[in-house]
Amino acid sequence: MNRRLSLTVVVVLGLALLTFLNLVGDWGRLTGGMSNLGVFFRESLWPPDWSVLEPQSYPVCEARFEFTCSVAWLGMVETIKIAFVATVIGFVVALPLSVMAASNLSPFEIAVPTRILLAAMRSLPSIIWAVLFMIIFDMGTLAGICAMSFYTVGYLGKLQFESMEGIKNAPLEAAKAMGMTRTEKAWLVAIPESANQLLSHLLFMFEYNVRHGTVIGLVGAGGIGLYLNTYLKLAQYDKVVALLVVVFLVVVVIDFVSMVLRSAVTEEGDVERPSWSSLFLPAAISSTLHPTPMLKDASLKESE
Repeated sequence: MNRRLSLTVVVVLGLALLTFLNLVGDWGRLTGGMSNLGVFFRESLWPPDWSVLEPQSYPVCEARFEFTCSVAWLGMVETIKIAFVATVIGFVVALPLSVMAASNLSPFEIAVPTRILLAAMRSLPSIIWAVLFMIIFDMGTLAGICAMSFYTVGYLGKLQFESMEGIKNAPLEAAKAMGMTRTEKAWLVAIPESANQLLSHLLFMFEYNVRHGTVIGLVGAGGIGLYLNTYLKLAQYDKVVALLVVVFLVVVVIDFVSMVLRSAVTEEGDVERPSWSSLFLPAAISSTLHPTPMLKDASLKESE
């Protein structure tokens, strides 16, 4: 790390510290804060009320598995449905817009207005979009889908056009030499070259929308947030904690599924996964316990 970079890091950290101190202001306000949090946690939050996993008393549950009539199940399934539809719609709309916004695929007069459009769509959080669409469609899942789709287009479009701008110039130059049009270069070269990143962004956006579905539901846009809002108004914080634990577990499962899907299109080659010993033990000891494929082949040849 050179001196100029070190100086820049120090200046940025110093400015961040000064800004933080300026924003906090009176530190005396923090007196007793942790003890208050401890009291609130013990008296209101813990233990979670797992009755949210029990079937509702009305309407009468006729399902084979009774937990599918519970508040947690119904709210979470609806949230996942909203997130899935919004992510698909957002991806389909964002992909052509990202092509138009990429500076290496579109002229300046097209790329700049498209970027402004994407910035406008993500400048408002999805909860604000939900309020606006609730005015149009009334409370319900349609407002949630539209709100989440709008934000997804703006957010996903930015990630996508940055990925397309990051591809190497050689394939684009070769496509240009072959006489391809801008559309052909985009769909036959740019998108396939950045396909792994586009898939990663898509899976991340779905996970984000599932988590964010708890927020838009607070204003009546459907999903598990409706139940969270109800329990918050009734000060039933133990049920709120139970629902948040359910959301956390669902997000973890989605993350593992997306990891499996990404690994299906990732070229790992002959690179061996690191082991725990390689992270914590000295290199000499770790290489003895877990020799690389090249060292394994060499030792086999010597033994022969």
